[in-house]
Amino acid sequence: MTLPRLTYCHVVACLLALAYLEHGAVARASDARAGETAVEGAAGQSQSDSPERTGVWGMVKASGWVGALIILLSVAAVALVIEHLMTIRHAVLIPPSLGDEVRQLLAEGKLAPARQRCQKQPSFLGYVLEAGLAEVDGGWPAIEKAMEDAAADQSARLFRRIEYLSVIANIATMLGLLGTVMGLVMAFREVAETQGAARAADLAEGIYLALVTTVEGLLVAIPSLAAFAMFRNRVDQLVAEVAYVAQHVVAPLKRARAAGRSKEPSPPDPPPVGTHEAWVPRPPVGGH
Repeated sequence: MTLPRLTYCHVVACLLALAYLEHGAVARASDARAGETAVEGAAGQSQSDSPERTGVWGMVKASGWVGALIILLSVAAVALVIEHLMTIRHAVLIPPSLGDEVRQLLAEGKLAPARQRCQKQPSFLGYVLEAGLAEVDGGWPAIEKAMEDAAADQSARLFRRIEYLSVIANIATMLGLLGTVMGLVMAFREVAETQGAARAADLAEGIYLALVTTVEGLLVAIPSLAAFAMFRNRVDQLVAEVAYVAQHVVAPLKRARAAGRSKEPSPPDPPPVGTHEAWVPRPPVGGH
């Protein structure tokens, strides 16, 4: 009876050992799968957080066609700023030697060479002076009125040129707002399609589009508005300086006109009443 009992105990012990070993193998396999899943998740997270997705180029690709339009506006704004920096300058609009040379020619009475000098160097000041000298025959009021009209015309042209920066800033802001609305629409559409069961990952794409386009629009609008304000102040300053220089340049012409009027002979005084030259009535023709 002892041998069978010992055999039975050994069998039970072997079965328990096999069950333990099998349980350990299953646990190790599940741990290995969990490790692989964690590695894959970490790799996916690192891939999602890679510079290609979170960098500037990733933001541009995520913003879609709205972001492409905003980038085109930024290129146009940069080109306009560079062009204005090259053209809206004191040396370009008010050449240093033009005013002194024209003033010297007018002081010497050389009107035609003065006009030719203005036409030879086209600029804001040259245009204003040439318009005024063209009205010399009409007197000083005509000269002054022609210069005022020419200055107003040139200043309006300059303001129209810099106005494009303000337009670009407004359009960029509106495009950013459009992208924001489009992103919110995408997010709420996902919620509607899933009957409210959408996860945060499902809403992330629409919210990301909304935020990226808003940032892009503001990045273009803020510098454009700053550049517009700077150039507007510069144009105001240059217009006022052109008006002052033009008045100083034509001052010899104004003095010459005033001197010419003072040398004109005055009309004779009327004869005094009660003298022998007074009017005497004539007798009627055929009278006695």
